[in-house]
This record gives sequence, structure tokens and C-alpha cells, in this order.
Amino acid sequence: MATSRVATGNDGYTGNVYVFEVPVRVWHWIHALAITALAITGYLIANPLTSVSGEASDSFLMGNIRLIHFSAAMVFAVGLFVRFYWAIVGNRYAKGLLIVPVWRGQYWSRLWHEVLMYSFLTRKVAKYRGHNPLAQLAMWLFNVVLALFMVCTGFALYSQGTGAGSWADRWFGWVFVIEPSSQAVRMWHLLGMWLMVFFIIIHIYMVIRAEFMSRQNGTSVMIDGIRRFKDDGPRDPQ
Repeated sequence: MATSRVATGNDGYTGNVYVFEVPVRVWHWIHALAITALAITGYLIANPLTSVSGEASDSFLMGNIRLIHFSAAMVFAVGLFVRFYWAIVGNRYAKGLLIVPVWRGQYWSRLWHEVLMYSFLTRKVAKYRGHNPLAQLAMWLFNVVLALFMVCTGFALYSQGTGAGSWADRWFGWVFVIEPSSQAVRMWHLLGMWLMVFFIIIHIYMVIRAEFMSRQNGTSVMIDGIRRFKDDGPRDPQ
């Protein structure tokens, strides 16, 4: 059996490598749970359940669904900004969330190779310690840009319930200066939710494909943080 090698440049490192630190892994799973809760409750808020007979005080189902949604939103937002902090103080792989080297020509050639690989248009696979270029760009688009959009629009809508002068209104009321229509903000927020669900589906596919068809582990790296390589095939430095 071939000895595993880490995909580095000229440092000569061999064997497995510790890539994702504990805060990154904890955030990943909490973030996933928060998104799941937000997507389910958000869908139900946009498509309310049928009313039940009897006194309204005897049934607070939609109220509880909204409570779960708002609670998950708090977890999502706080976790996101903790992750941003760790992208500054963490290791080089933690920084990858915020820093995508789009100024490098080699980055785009490697990204295109990943597109071909995940599209079954090439059998050649590359090794990366952290996220591959395609995954890194997707992480930035969905876990930075889209996530911030969802936080801003979501808490702007929340401010309508907390009222003028509340913390939510002071911090996120500016959203209604850009788009005065509450219904339009609600629809943009709902569209953002569907984009997030789309990203999760693609993300799961990429992880499973990497687990079975690439030269490195895809799932366990986010459990113990260790990147493991399967052979001595061509390496791509990162």
C-alpha cells in the first residue's frame, strides 16, 4: 500500500495533517443544525399550517414555530460572527473562509479542474489540505455573502415585531431604507433560504463524492479535524 502524502509544495511533509481546529468544527455542526431549523420553520412561516378550531390560547403552534425560528436565527448570527473572528485568529485553513485568492491565475485553473471533476468530465483528482478552490469559493459566497444577507434581512423583518427604537430596528432598520416594502424584503429573505438549501444539497454531494472518489477524506475531516490522504498520486500545493 502506498504511503499517504500531504498535498504541500516543497516542505516534504508526509502523513496526515491536522487542518480544522475545534472552533471551526463546532461552528460547522452548530451552523448546519441552525440552518436546518431555520429552513424548516421558515418554510412553515411562509406557508402557515391550517388553523385549528377552539380558543386561540389553546393552540400556539405557529407562535412556537416562530420562536424556534427566531432562536435559531440568534444562534446562526452569533455563530457566524464567532466564525469570522476565528477566521482572523485561527490557522491558515480557518482564514480560508474570508480570504479567497481570486487574484491568482493558478486559483482559477484549479477551480475549473474541480468543476470538471465534480461534473464527471475528468477522472483526475487533486489533493488539498483544506478546501479545494471550488469549495472555498462556494463557502465564501454562501457562508459569508448570503449568510450576511440573511442576517440583515431576517433581523430587519424581526424588528417589525420588536418595534421602533428596539435593538433590531436600530441595527437593521436601514434595510427598509433600501427596500421600503416589507413584503419584498420577506420574499428576498425566502429566496435566500432556498439558495441556502441548494448550497447544502450541493455541499453534501461534494463531500460524499470526495469521500469515495478523491484522494482525501471528506466527512471525517470535519469530525476530528485531520486530513487523510489515500495514495501518492499527483499533488496540488495549498
